[in-house]
Amino acid sequence: MRRSILNSALAVGLVVLAGCGSDDDGGSDAASETTAEASSSAPAEEEAVLAAADSNLGEIVVDGRGMTVYMFDKDTQGSGVSTCSGDCLVAWPPVIAESESPSVEGVSGEVGTITRDDGTIQVTLEGWPLYLWKDDKAPGDTTGQGVNGVWWVLTPDGTRVTATTAPAVVPGY
Repeated sequence: MRRSILNSALAVGLVVLAGCGSDDDGGSDAASETTAEASSSAPAEEEAVLAAADSNLGEIVVDGRGMTVYMFDKDTQGSGVSTCSGDCLVAWPPVIAESESPSVEGVSGEVGTITRDDGTIQVTLEGWPLYLWKDDKAPGDTTGQGVNGVWWVLTPDGTRVTATTAPAVVPGY
């Protein structure tokens, strides 16, 4: 019975994978075009790592996918270090760039980067390391605003937004 289920699952997986393939003849030009198409259709972090967007909190900073970014009061502005680690990073993943010179659109504050312990490059705004919130599900969501009184949305000039949409207390963050 187990073997039958496993074989069925493998067969379904192979069919799904076959549907993901391309119709090209495997030539290098086609492979290059496919790679270029994939990278241009995927959200390219370096095209606009940060941007300005309108929200229920006014004009705020979002990442390249339109997701709201946050700063953390427990970080020290301009220190070049993020204090969010472990479980904190599960709830608040860093905004990552592919280079130390991320491009921005509509953001007037000073944008920089810090290198995290794992070697990734985290984006900063006015010296604040930037994060996303796990409970924001769609562009424009601001559900992380004011969580535990230490997580804040930023305006395009890097000013903390202190208005809250609802008081939020999340254990451990």
